[in-house]
Amino acid sequence: MYFVLSKTLGTALLPINLLVELGILSLLLMVTRFAALGRNLAVTTLVLLALTAFSPLGNLLLYPLESRFAAWDPSHGAPDGIIVLGGSVDTDLSAAHRMPVVSHAADRMLAPAELARRYPNARIVFTGGTASLFSTDSREADYSAPILESLGIPKQRLILERDSRNTWENAIFTKQLVAPKPGERWLLVTSAYHMPRSIGVFRKAGFDVEAYPVDWRMGGRDELFAFTRNGAEGLGKTDVAMREWIGLLTYRVMGRTGELLPGPGKD
Repeated sequence: MYFVLSKTLGTALLPINLLVELGILSLLLMVTRFAALGRNLAVTTLVLLALTAFSPLGNLLLYPLESRFAAWDPSHGAPDGIIVLGGSVDTDLSAAHRMPVVSHAADRMLAPAELARRYPNARIVFTGGTASLFSTDSREADYSAPILESLGIPKQRLILERDSRNTWENAIFTKQLVAPKPGERWLLVTSAYHMPRSIGVFRKAGFDVEAYPVDWRMGGRDELFAFTRNGAEGLGKTDVAMREWIGLLTYRVMGRTGELLPGPGKD
């Protein structure tokens, strides 16, 4: 049920989609006896669109997420395993073109290749099935494996988890697959904005991991109040951040994380 709601109601509430929905509603109201309300709603929607596209709103929402976990400190020693969360490869496009198509967050694929070279004894796990609402045989793990192999990771080192549909299932299925032993150190590779929810979910699943954030969308605190001249960039940042905050709130309500914004050393 949660998966269906996340792909329907959750998607409808994202800023870009919500603004389009409000715009359509305002137009419909204008041809009824509520025309004045429709005009007011249209003006409000345009103002919200401008704020979302050009104001620092996206940065203000992203910064608490991306700054929650610092870059991983290699001085603590070599990890026993490296977990890579899916989210880079578009399974539908990959299936259509019969080759891996990386649509975004390419750092999630590049980072484990470097880590694999640096730590030749570490196990490499890729976790990702399909996030499609409709049944499909396409699995992200199947398309990601050739990319990781082309980047220098031997096929025999790769462990693929291909059934998960979301972050919660990433944690549950990966733990079942690798059966981590007490005292082992595992790195978790995912986008910096996605790291708080990911760490919280893995902790709740009883799998202690260390954050290895990648794919930053901001340069740092200096950009916190910066306006953007590219409306699409501003809309994209706000959309990504709102999607993650909705996910954090939902997972906390469902008990899939121990707190709203998991951080270092928290339960």
